[in-house]
Amino acid sequence: MATAQLVASSISARSLPSFEGLRPYTVNFSSISPLRQGECSLRSVRGLVVKAATTVAPKYTTLKPLGDRVLVKIKTAEEKTAGGILLPTTAQTKPQGGEVVAVGEGRTIGKNKVDISVKTGTQVVYSKYAGTELEFNGGKHLILKEDDIVGILDSDDVKDMKPLNDRVLIKVAEAEEKTAGGLLLTEATKEKPSIGTVIAVGPGPLDEEGKRKSLSISPGNTVLYSKYAGNDFKGTDGSEYIALRASDVMAVLF
Repeated sequence: MATAQLVASSISARSLPSFEGLRPYTVNFSSISPLRQGECSLRSVRGLVVKAATTVAPKYTTLKPLGDRVLVKIKTAEEKTAGGILLPTTAQTKPQGGEVVAVGEGRTIGKNKVDISVKTGTQVVYSKYAGTELEFNGGKHLILKEDDIVGILDSDDVKDMKPLNDRVLIKVAEAEEKTAGGLLLTEATKEKPSIGTVIAVGPGPLDEEGKRKSLSISPGNTVLYSKYAGNDFKGTDGSEYIALRASDVMAVLF
C-alpha cells in the first residue's frame, strides 16, 4: 500500500483573495515534516503563527457599525496585581469591558424601529467570546451585536453594573466550608454554588412588536441558576458575581 506524504514549505494568506482595507489573517507553516503511515506528532509542525484580530488599514479613520452592531474600544488588560506585581502576558486577565465609540442605526421589529440602547461614551461589559476583534486607529476594538453587551458599568466595581435587556446580575452564595459530616473542604474540593442573590435586573427582552417585557425576577430574590451559564466576575471586595440571562434562572428560593 502506498504511503501518503504531505509536504508544505509555506502556506500564506497572501494567496487568498483580499478585500480592500482589510488585511487577512496570517497563517504561516515554516515546516511540516513528511508523515509516515500510522504516525502523527505535534513535533512535525513548527513555526505556526496565527493572528486573531482583523487589521483595518490606516487610511480608513471612521468605522460605522450597521444594524444593531456596536463598536467598543477594548479596555487595556491589567499588567499588575493589586499589590503591584507585574503579570506575564499569559497571566493577564482578558478584559471584558470597554467604551462604546460608535453604534449602528438599530433594527426593525415588527413595524417598530428599535434604537440601540447604549450611547457613544458609555462604559460597557460584554460576553467573553462575543464579537470580532479589530486593530483600528492604533487600538484594539471589538465589533459586536448589542445583545452581546451584558450591562453598563460606570465604576470599577461589578456590583454597580446595570444589566441590559434580559440579563440579571447575581451575587453568588459562598461555597460550603464543610461537608454534611463536618469535614473541612479545601478550595479545590469546594463545589461551585449555583445559588445567589439577585442584585440588579435588566429592563427585559423585546417582544414581537419591539416592546419591553418586564422580568419576573426582582432584586433581593434568592435564585437557583444553571451551573454553566453566564459570565463570572469578581467584585472589589472579593465577592463572586455572575451575569446571565433570565432564562438561565431555574427557580426562586424562599
